[in-house]
Amino acid sequence: MRLRRAEWEVRHIPLRDARAMCEAHHYAKGCANTAVYSHGLFRAGRHEPSGAALWMPPTKIAAQSVADDWRGVLSLSRLVVVPDAPPNAASFLLGRSMRLIESDGRYHTLLTYADTAQGHTGAIYLATNWTLVGRTKGDPVWKDVDGKQVSRKCAARTRRNDEMLALGYTKHPASPKLKYVRHLRLSSC
Repeated sequence: MRLRRAEWEVRHIPLRDARAMCEAHHYAKGCANTAVYSHGLFRAGRHEPSGAALWMPPTKIAAQSVADDWRGVLSLSRLVVVPDAPPNAASFLLGRSMRLIESDGRYHTLLTYADTAQGHTGAIYLATNWTLVGRTKGDPVWKDVDGKQVSRKCAARTRRNDEMLALGYTKHPASPKLKYVRHLRLSSC
């Protein structure tokens, strides 16, 4: 059964709640410790989220690849819904989350990637009016013994391959990612 707009809402949620959603339901089993926005998908009147969208600034190079004013670019870092969510729950969450960002007026361009290694095609982005702008070569992914994706970054430095292996992480081959962009309409007020 498809999601009915009158029965669902998207609103700001604490980052810890969005992180819990990612740890439980996202294929990476986690997310960053920070976000500019964290939005949750809720059945109307309920407090338990059925999905989460987390947004953060991309790297400067990634932002400059889609906009001259790179400081106005924001990246969707995680989008997740519970397995029993209605089929259109992810696009509803994404669309409403983008509206909340647009109404804030701080960002003019959104950026995201579809991970082909996970079988993602970006159909949800096309359904919510994003534009496919290219493919990345992708980076290898590191995982811990539980299959949780881990970052090579540790504070201000990036760990070398031998350090990651010594920590017990396994390296998985790179897969291309599909790069999508969405330009927001900012009010002139």
